[in-house]
Amino acid sequence: MEEWKIFMKAKPKKLVIFLRSCVYLSATMTICTILFISAYILIMGLVNITPSLFALEYTSDNVSLFPAMINTVVVVIIALSLSVPIGIFSAVYLTEYASRSNQFVKFIRIAAETLAGIPSIVYGLFGMMFFVIYLQMGYSVLAGGLTLAIMTLPLVMRTAEEALIAVPDLYREGSFGLGAGRLRTTFKVILPSASNGIFAGVILSLGRILGETAALIFTAGTATEIVRVFTNNAGEISVSSGRTLAVHLYSISTEGMNVNEAFATAAVLFIIVILLNSFSYYIAGKIERKTR
Repeated sequence: MEEWKIFMKAKPKKLVIFLRSCVYLSATMTICTILFISAYILIMGLVNITPSLFALEYTSDNVSLFPAMINTVVVVIIALSLSVPIGIFSAVYLTEYASRSNQFVKFIRIAAETLAGIPSIVYGLFGMMFFVIYLQMGYSVLAGGLTLAIMTLPLVMRTAEEALIAVPDLYREGSFGLGAGRLRTTFKVILPSASNGIFAGVILSLGRILGETAALIFTAGTATEIVRVFTNNAGEISVSSGRTLAVHLYSISTEGMNVNEAFATAAVLFIIVILLNSFSYYIAGKIERKTR
C-alpha cells in the first residue's frame, strides 16, 4: 500500500500513461472480438443462404427457416406489447408519483433486479407449469410469448426507471413553473427526454427475446410449422406450437446434419438483430430531436 502511494505521488505521468494504455487495450480487444465474431458469422453464413431456406413449409430437405422467422416476429410482438407498456408505466409511477423514500418502492426495485438475473430456464419451467399446464394453453407460441413478456418485464422496468431518474429535476420544475400538471409534464417533457435510455432497455429486451431458447422449448415447443390459430374439439380457440429462429438454430445445429444451414440461420438472425437495433436507435433519435 505504501509503495502504491509513493508511485502515485512520484510518478503521476506514468500512472496516467498506464491507465490510458489499459483503456486503449481493453477497447481494442473488445472491438476486435466483435469484428471477428461478426465477420465469422457472416462469412460462414452468407455463402450458405439459398432460396430453399425461405420456403413456406419446412421439410428435412430444405430445412427452411421461414416458418421460424414468422414465429419469431409473432413472439416478439406478443412479448414486447405486454412488457414494454407495463414496464414503462411502472417506472413512471415509481419515479414520478411514488415517494422516493417509500420502502415499498425499494422492495419493488430489489425484486425487479433479482428477477432480471434469474436464468431463463427457470422462467421456462414457470411458463410450462402455469401457461402450458395450469391454463391449458399447451405448447403454443402464445404461451412462449407470455413467458418472455414476464421474463423481460423487470429489465424494461429497471432501465426505464434509471432513464427517468437521470432526467434533471430542473425539467420538472420548469414545466411545473409554466403551469403544466404532473401528467402533462411526464408525457410531454420527462418521457421524451428519457427516450434514449428507455429504448436501450427495449433493445436489450428485444435481443434477449431473439436469442432465447430454453424458455421457448418448454413453452412454445419446437414445431416446424408457421404459427396458426385454430379451434379445437371443445370449440375453444387455440394457438399452435412453433419454433423461433434461435430454437430453429439450436435444433438443426445439435442434429449435426445441417451445419451449413445452421450457419445461414445464424447469419440471418444476426442481420435481423442489427436491423431492428438500428431502427430502434433511429426512432429514439427522432423522438429526442423533436423534444429539443
